Amino acid sequence: MYIFAQNMHKYTMSVKTQRLIAIRKIITSQKISTQEELLLRLGERGFELTQATLSRDLKFLKVGKSADPEKGYVYFLPESSAVSADPAKRTATENFMIDGFMSLKFSNNLGVIKTKAGYASSIASLIDSRNLYEILATIAGDDTILLIPVDGVGPQDIKNAIVMIMPDLEGRI
Repeated sequence: MYIFAQNMHKYTMSVKTQRLIAIRKIITSQKISTQEELLLRLGERGFELTQATLSRDLKFLKVGKSADPEKGYVYFLPESSAVSADPAKRTATENFMIDGFMSLKFSNNLGVIKTKAGYASSIASLIDSRNLYEILATIAGDDTILLIPVDGVGPQDIKNAIVMIMPDLEGRI
């Protein structure tokens, strides 16, 4: 029973991470004004969830609403929650983070990010500041970051969490 519960915990965390990434992508690419509309878009992507779960996800992502001339109010993600997916809207700091990222590899469940020289501490600081539930801690050198995951979190969960805060890394890690 313990092994089943442990495997179910891994499955649930992976689904949650994928769902959070989907919510982020939908909100940043479309003008969504209601939870019902967002639930519909998530359903189109294969995610079935309750309004209560969606509310918790929106709170976790720190999603807000802002005025929109076409739709009244629409959801938005705070600028500090992730590196902008639109290269034209990125700040110099955000470009610095993405440009410095070289690779992510795993030894068992420990992750190792290789960066250009001098980038590791800034990228590790970004990861730590997001309080990702998948990552217990980071240890940064000059060009290497050790990612220590929470028990039961696998490499794909770590990749999904990193992509959630740095969307341009999708497909690169």
